Amino acid sequence: LEMMHEIIPNALGRPQPVAFLSGPTFAQDIMSNTPSGAVLASHDILMSRKLAHLFSGPTMRVYPSEDVIGVQVGGALKNVIAILAGVAEGLGLGINAVALLVTRGCREMNRLAVAMGGQEHTMNGLAGIGDLMLTCLGGLSRNKKVGIELGRGKKLTQILEERAQSLQGVAEGVATTPAAVKLA
Repeated sequence: LEMMHEIIPNALGRPQPVAFLSGPTFAQDIMSNTPSGAVLASHDILMSRKLAHLFSGPTMRVYPSEDVIGVQVGGALKNVIAILAGVAEGLGLGINAVALLVTRGCREMNRLAVAMGGQEHTMNGLAGIGDLMLTCLGGLSRNKKVGIELGRGKKLTQILEERAQSLQGVAEGVATTPAAVKLA
């Protein structure tokens, strides 16, 4: 499987600087100027620092990083785990089960990211556990909402059709799950 930092230059047929922004942020909260933080990763730390500065503001702190793999893995896998957490909630298994799944999911996400070349400290920060917690526990999480509906017995095709018709946004974890299974 290829990652975005590989796909983009390959698709363009030339080297291309890329940067990845990830962290516990819901767009709605950022637009409301609630305090938020994220990580911006690029292979070029100078570019990361410049871009982090541009994206930072009075209520938004962006930290530069060179860990493009960790940021991408965390940003993708947290969506898969959020669907699972939503399923547990939809089944009525209780918050203990959700906490168990999120905690173990965090550990597995960390192991996979490190095995792929990511850095453990990235997974233990905003782009890892921070983003995972928000996506699995936050009420605005599209992936969690899909999981809740699955847990309540709805078919995935029906959930996705309803979301598309009502413009509720894409739940990225649905498309990411097959890749996560291959990597497991």
